[in-house]
Amino acid sequence: MIHVLFSLVMMEMVFILVLSFANPIRTLVVKGLDILKQGRGPLVTKTVATTMFVVFGSTVYTITKIQKRSKDVGGMVNPTDEVVMAQRLLEASLMGFSLFLGMVIDRQHSYIREIISLRKKFETTKKMNYINNEQKRKN
Repeated sequence: MIHVLFSLVMMEMVFILVLSFANPIRTLVVKGLDILKQGRGPLVTKTVATTMFVVFGSTVYTITKIQKRSKDVGGMVNPTDEVVMAQRLLEASLMGFSLFLGMVIDRQHSYIREIISLRKKFETTKKMNYINNEQKRKN
């Protein structure tokens, strides 16, 4: 599971880098995200995010249980518990980071869409002002 989470985090980081800088790939990614957000895409995304959040909560609960058990024994940490706790801690941190990066990608996408729409409005307003100025000069 850790390999899957690492690859997910790396893919999300690549998406964030692509969305951060203006390049031809960004337009493709934005269009892909637009298509993904239509239809059943948001439902599937929310379902996956909710499942990951529940698994994240379960992992954090397991970590606290292991810590409590080690305190009850008198501070002695069982080597098996130490390995399991390290594994769970890595999983929890990767899941939390993945959820956070997903949220960042969503926000970046919305900001880019808003910037694109504002630029289009600005361009149309600029053209209308130019047309009005030309008509005033002719009259």
